[in-house]
Amino acid sequence: MSGFLFVVPPLVGHINPTVGVAAELTARGHRVAWASADPGLVRRLAGHEAVVFPCAGPVLTGEDGVRPAELRGPEALKFLWERFLVPLAEAMAPGIRAAIQEFGPDVVVADQQAFAGGLVAERLRVPWATSSTTSAEFTFADALAGMPKVADWLDTLLHDLRGRIGDPSGTADPRFSPHLVLAFSTPELVGAGAGAGAGSGAGAEAGDRIRWVGPSMAPRPDAADFPWDWLDPARATVLVTLGTANTDVGARFLTECRDALRTRADRVQTVIVDPANVLGVPPDLDDKDVLIRPSVPQLPLLERVDAVVCHAGHNTVCEALWHGIPLVVAPIRDDQPVVAGQVVDAGAGIRVRFGRVTAPKLGAAIDAVLHEPGYRAATERIRTAFRAAGGARAAATHLEELAVGAPSKEAP
Repeated sequence: MSGFLFVVPPLVGHINPTVGVAAELTARGHRVAWASADPGLVRRLAGHEAVVFPCAGPVLTGEDGVRPAELRGPEALKFLWERFLVPLAEAMAPGIRAAIQEFGPDVVVADQQAFAGGLVAERLRVPWATSSTTSAEFTFADALAGMPKVADWLDTLLHDLRGRIGDPSGTADPRFSPHLVLAFSTPELVGAGAGAGAGSGAGAEAGDRIRWVGPSMAPRPDAADFPWDWLDPARATVLVTLGTANTDVGARFLTECRDALRTRADRVQTVIVDPANVLGVPPDLDDKDVLIRPSVPQLPLLERVDAVVCHAGHNTVCEALWHGIPLVVAPIRDDQPVVAGQVVDAGAGIRVRFGRVTAPKLGAAIDAVLHEPGYRAATERIRTAFRAAGGARAAATHLEELAVGAPSKEAP
């Protein structure tokens, strides 16, 4: 029996993929614990019985709305690193150190954006793996090649952070473990050359340690009651969602989606996820064509959906493609433009401009992914690759091998 400590940021999309891996390790008889700045969120997603060591840390999004909604591009990147990722690492470090000392893990599994996980593990000489819950980092290095000043700025931030909370003599990039990188995707979506340059700033080839395990699908707590009998089998169903971290910027886009899809109500019905009720819909409104809910049971619903319109969040994209569903993607910020590019390059969907797209253009994109066979063929190819990659079971096996010191091999 081995012990595994999962270090995760307080973000739903970064916790969900690890829940299945943790459950698989537990089922195999291993000890599992978590370190997080939001223990309540971890327990809501991983189960109330989860062992969670609390850490301090800032909140990036959600009800507090800390990040200005208008931030995009370089400004959003600067805010993300300077106001969230680096402060989060500094705040979490003492709690992670205490968790390692008390729990005694054989392996620390650190989220790619929870830098303190890898830095503290390295300092305490504990083997650690990277949980890469977004594939954007594997092509980020290529993007930075054309922005040397940005690359130098990030290197300086990480170097200074290591000096404060890690081993000053260490060399590993905290985003890419030198032992094992679990990537919850496959090259069929990310691209055949992805990962070749990841972590090159640390003087290592990440390609040798990346394990493409595909999406980690696990049961989730039930959302509020969903009217399953509302779904009309005679019409296609389209799901519109902007995830859990973009409720502050979605009013215009969701309105355009609703308008575009309402004009197609004779052949399409729509489910719109609107957590903040930016559309201002009364909770008791009965509409046979457009259903608006603050939350939905996304995984079960995807089994009955024909197209997804989303923000290109990595989890939503991978969950849709796991079910063979084509996408219309409207990236907003962070890793979303990169993931949207992966979707388009793979032939699995169409990209539209979040801030400017109109209902007619949205409608045309939705019609295309619903009816042009090439999109469905591409999604089926990715679906097959995802399911063959092994998911949570493959990830758990790689972690077991790391725990006993065996070299991690590719999953069959």
